[in-house]
Amino acid sequence: MTRPVTGPTTIPPAQPANPPTSDDPNCGTPARRVHLVVVTANPAGGWVTQQARNLLLVLGEKGRQVRFLVRDHDAKFPRSFGDVFRAEGAEVLLTPVRAPKANAYAERWVRTVRPECLDWLLLVGRGHLEQVLRAYVQHYDAHRPHRGAHAATTRAARPADHPWRG
Repeated sequence: MTRPVTGPTTIPPAQPANPPTSDDPNCGTPARRVHLVVVTANPAGGWVTQQARNLLLVLGEKGRQVRFLVRDHDAKFPRSFGDVFRAEGAEVLLTPVRAPKANAYAERWVRTVRPECLDWLLLVGRGHLEQVLRAYVQHYDAHRPHRGAHAATTRAARPADHPWRG
């Protein structure tokens, strides 16, 4: 089965002492977003490094910058992968071995996308998987309430952002 490869997970800034209420559409939540780069069945070191460059290029065009990259010790992430982010000023943090809670944001994403999206569909190919994941990422970032954000979305949802409205 083809597995998604997602971009870096950012560590959010500390929460304010008096967090905003969920009535506030912006809710002051930190910028934790999922970045779906591309889908492949066999990620190799050089390929993953190139995807990191592509992601940083896209984020740079949007005026966004990666401050932290939290990653595990998987062999598909060579030293050059981290060097791409270090060159842009990001701090690369390695999680301890066999410690899934150390990268809780990425683990939460995987535990969410499977039961809420992928378990309900019969995917007919890589293109279909990419289309489904892109729509779900948009929903996850813009419309889906998050527990840690007092049941608010990470940004104010606009009708034009809806994944099924082109």
